[in-house]
Amino acid sequence: VQLQASGGGMVQAGGSLRLSCAASGRRFNGYVMAWFRQVPGQERQFVSSVTWTLGRTYYADFVKGRFTISRDIALKTAYLQMNSLKPEDTAEYFCAAGRIAADSTLRSAYEYDSWGQGTQVTVSS
Repeated sequence: VQLQASGGGMVQAGGSLRLSCAASGRRFNGYVMAWFRQVPGQERQFVSSVTWTLGRTYYADFVKGRFTISRDIALKTAYLQMNSLKPEDTAEYFCAAGRIAADSTLRSAYEYDSWGQGTQVTVSS
């Protein structure tokens, strides 16, 4: 699986951005797509995930009500709509894909074996 992330940029607090993650290489039935973010010196942090087949969504508490994850099966693309952005959302954002296992939490970076390059999101106050 190859992933290509895009859509990062610089916005003011309260603004919006939409990240895209284009996937290629295989069918994605039984897969989950996710977004993580990372600030230098800190661990990669779960943001949101969506199961490819049923479209079930999961969010970190700090983005609930502000971010929306979705996927377009025909385009093999996952999206992260980010609204009401805050300076603390500033980070490099990574998309990831992994096969769902019986004990998957869908929130751990270790459950994902394909990663896109990061896209920088900077929110100014």
